[in-house]
Amino acid sequence: MSPNSAVNGAISQPHAQNDTPTCDRPHLVDSWRAGDIQTQVLKTAKAQRMAEFFSLLGDANRLRLLSVLAKQELCVCDLAAALSMSESAVSHQLRALRAMRLVSYRKVGRQVFYSLLDRHVLELYQAVAEHLDEE
Repeated sequence: MSPNSAVNGAISQPHAQNDTPTCDRPHLVDSWRAGDIQTQVLKTAKAQRMAEFFSLLGDANRLRLLSVLAKQELCVCDLAAALSMSESAVSHQLRALRAMRLVSYRKVGRQVFYSLLDRHVLELYQAVAEHLDEE
């Protein structure tokens, strides 16, 4: 509980149907603090891009692709074999991942090799995997 909440209004205990504590009664808003926070709020356009990014990661097959690419660069046919998917399905998922700048590719003759685009993608993948492994 912040010092202001004790002065401006008590925080209620969680209700049986809603476990999120809320203010018991209306109170004055600290306009200086609210104004300071407003400058830190995520801009709508960036929030929309981030929502699209996380929505893209809401697909189990795309996450499986990232899990393999987090270990090594592979061609489409090897990815398809590793994930028991058709090459067409893998290519479709990789196109979506490329559009959001999560993976990159390089061609060697007729083969196309995919890898994670940069360390940020790897770090994001590892952080989420580690978080889910925590007890």
